[in-house]
Amino acid sequence: MRTFIVTCLHILALSALPLVGAAGTESKPVLQVTRVVTDAPISFTMAQIQEMPATTLTTSTVVTDGVHQFTGVLLRDFLEELEAAGDTLAATALNDYIVDIPLSDLERFDVIMAYSMDDKALERSDKGPLWIVYPRDAHKELQDIRYDYRWVWQLSELAVK
Repeated sequence: MRTFIVTCLHILALSALPLVGAAGTESKPVLQVTRVVTDAPISFTMAQIQEMPATTLTTSTVVTDGVHQFTGVLLRDFLEELEAAGDTLAATALNDYIVDIPLSDLERFDVIMAYSMDDKALERSDKGPLWIVYPRDAHKELQDIRYDYRWVWQLSELAVK
C-alpha cells in the first residue's frame, strides 16, 4: 500500500497533465489530504481510492430512509498508510462544511470513507462522491447527535492535526 501511495505521489508531482483512466477519460482528484508531517497536500482520484482495500458496513443514517450497505476505505487504515499522525481529523465538504473528528473515533469504530451505497456509486448530487460513514447501528453510543455531525458527505478534504 505504501508503494502505491508513493507511486501516486510521484505521478502527481511529475505531471501537471490530467490523469487519464483506463477508459481514456480524465480522472480528476476527488480528495485532498494534508497532514502535519508534510508541506504539500496529497490528492487522490476516485480510482486510486477504490484500489485500496475495501470495507463494507450496513447501517441506517439520519438523512436516508432504511438501512443501507456502504462500501469504502477504513479511515484509520487510509491515514495509517499515509503515516499521518495527530489527534484530530478536520473533514471538509464541497460546500465548505468543516467538522473536527477525534482520531480516537477511528480506533474505536470502523469508520469508513464510503464511495458507494447499496452497490451504487455515490453521486455528487446525493452525498457523494465520498461520505464519512460511522457504523451507527452497531454501537448505541453512535446514535447521538454529536456523532451525526461527523458524517461528512461530499467529502473533499481531510487535514490531520
